[in-house]
Formats: sequence, structure tokens, C-alpha cells
Amino acid sequence: MPKRWTADRVLEITRGFQPACILAAAADLDLFDALGSGRPTVDQIARRLKCDKRGITVLLDALVALQILNKRGNRYSVPARVASVLTRAGSDSVLSMVQHQANCLRRWDQLARVIKTGMPARRVPSIRGEEGDTASFIGAMHDISSREAPRLVRAIQPLQFKRLLDVGGGSGTWTIAFLRANRSGKATIFDLPQVIPLAEMRLTTAGLRSRVNLVEGNFHTDQLPAGFDLAWISAIVHQNSRQQNRQLFGKVHRALDIGGRIAIRDVLMEKSRTAPVYGAMFAVNMLVGTERGGTFTFEELRADLMTAGFIGARVVHQDEGMNSVIIAQKPR
Repeated sequence: MPKRWTADRVLEITRGFQPACILAAAADLDLFDALGSGRPTVDQIARRLKCDKRGITVLLDALVALQILNKRGNRYSVPARVASVLTRAGSDSVLSMVQHQANCLRRWDQLARVIKTGMPARRVPSIRGEEGDTASFIGAMHDISSREAPRLVRAIQPLQFKRLLDVGGGSGTWTIAFLRANRSGKATIFDLPQVIPLAEMRLTTAGLRSRVNLVEGNFHTDQLPAGFDLAWISAIVHQNSRQQNRQLFGKVHRALDIGGRIAIRDVLMEKSRTAPVYGAMFAVNMLVGTERGGTFTFEELRADLMTAGFIGARVVHQDEGMNSVIIAQKPR
């Protein structure tokens, strides 16, 4: 049923940025870790974070109003459930993703200018700097994928392999899920030099470092290592234009052995491009954040795979978000 638009509903949408900005500022400041498990005063918090007292007081009180923090007198505390999701060591932490969304918010703020000029938004580093923003992006991908990876890998079985190539594999979240599902397989993660140490740390913690080869490189400019029977392309195609995807698929085709398969995880749009809603919103995210990225239909991805030499493209898992999976094969 179509929504019934009223002035109040329109204004509610336009004010939607306010809670997001408050939470984003708190995450950028690492406020929740600064509060710790105690009940510090405003003065103590301002000193710890090296913040203006008036500014931090307004932020703290807004967080209390949103029921994210507790307040008693002049002291503030983090409820246990909030600490579990918004502190770095929290059991269900999504702090990195909130920090990444704060960076997205700064780009979305420029949407009208992007649409007018056709150029992506100007990137403005957070108060954590470019290195901090990169770490937050990699951490954000882990925050989300670590919850999804084991379930999705199980859902697309059987997908056996001897040697897996995880292109742009980040800190290894998907490689870990695949290796745990296939006890005899080995893997190679191919990613940028600044990302590889994060993968090494996570793989070591997972007890899987000995089964993974780490290769530095840029899949836009470098050739991929060869000799694999499965390539995993996770949340990458939306960053590219269709031409860039054809070039990437061509590199993957050369990296695979005869009969090898490519598996692509990403948003999958309906032909109208208006559904799923997540995909339509994510297309805007790519508009402000990339030069030519977007969300694609199965028909588009199948055509681009065929151009690169793959056959038999099919959807093996359909999802309303980022977890649709397409598989195709390098002919025997």
C-alpha cells in the first residue's frame, strides 16, 4: 500500500539526520570507551577526550535523551547492553560500522551537489584521520560480515575447493568462514598493502594463518595470482562501473584453472531498479562515494561475466540486502 504523505511525515524524514549525527559524533570521539564502566563527571569526560566542556555536555545530554546513556546528577554511564555494541571490545560491537557510517553521512550531505555535477562527494577525513577511517572501514566490513559469513557460506554449499582466491578479502572474514566449512582447502587473500597486516592478525587469532597465503596488490591495476578453482568476489562489484567489472572478471578468469568457478556476493537489483529498497539506497551511497559504482541486475552481471568468458551464471542465493550470490564457471 502506498504511503500517505503528510507534512508531519515529510518533516520527520528531514529531521532523521539528527540522532544519526549525535551517535556518529559519539563514535568518532570514542566516547563510549572513554566513559568505561564507571560514572565519570562532565569535567572528567571533557579532560579524557580533550573536548570543549559545553560541547561534550550537550552531546552527553542528547545521548541520555535518546536513551543511549544514563545520567545521575552530573555523572554519566554506559548501560551494559549499549557497551556490548558500542565499545571496541564489546561482545556484539558495531563501533567500526558506526564510525564508517559517520563517514558515509559526511558524503551524503553533499548529495545535491553530486547530482548536479556528476562528481562524487569530496572526502573529508574524520577527526580520527585517514588511517583511522581506513581501519574503521575494514573493521566495519568485519562487524557485518562476521555475523553473515558462516550462515551464508552454509547456505551456498556444496561449494568445495582446493584453492580459494579471496579478491579484496579485507581482514579475512570470508576466508575464515570458507576454510572452516572446508577443512582441507587452502586460500589466498589478495588486497592492498595496508590491509594485509589486518588479515594476518585476524587469521592468526582464528588459528588459520598456516592455510592462507597473503598477497599484496590492487585488483584495478595488478594481475591476480593464478591456480585457483574458486574465486570469491565479495561486496566489490558495486564499487565499479560495468566496464571495470568486465576487466575484473577477465582477471579472475585468467586466475582460475579450467572448470574453476567465480562466486559473487553483492546487492542484486530487480529490473525496475526500485527494489529491493536496500539496493536503491545503496546505489545512492555509491553515487556519492565512487566515480562509477552502482547496484546491478542479474542480467547485467551475467552479461558482464559472459563477456569475460564465464558460462552458466546463476543465482544460488537471493537476498534483500548485500548477500545475494551468483556463481559462474570457466569452461572446461
